[in-house]
Amino acid sequence: MANDSDNTRKVGSGTIANKKRICYLALVPVRSCRVTIQDMDGVSHTVEVTAATLYEAVAQGLAAIRGNEWVAGIAQGLNVVRVSVADVRVEHEVKLMDFTKWLERVGGSPRELSDRQRIRSILVV
Repeated sequence: MANDSDNTRKVGSGTIANKKRICYLALVPVRSCRVTIQDMDGVSHTVEVTAATLYEAVAQGLAAIRGNEWVAGIAQGLNVVRVSVADVRVEHEVKLMDFTKWLERVGGSPRELSDRQRIRSILVV
């Protein structure tokens, strides 16, 4: 007879095991990848995919490239799939008015003063 509350298995009047079954989800970061492979004509094709593992990137890349009409077919065997992995891109938007106000601001922390001076020199302001 099994007690559902603590997963203790009992036989007769004795307890055999007191085990809790816990599932741990392995959080694998998804990365941005460029997958490149040559077709049968020697033309290289590159696609961008997101994947958690190398082989997932290869599979997604092959699926995308195979489905493209410009690809003359993928040779098997010694053909190499190149996977370039990068951290996931982060995109930011800054209103030009906010940027200009920040650039023209006076005072602040030593780091902020240094950052503004460096950025002014880039813009030759």
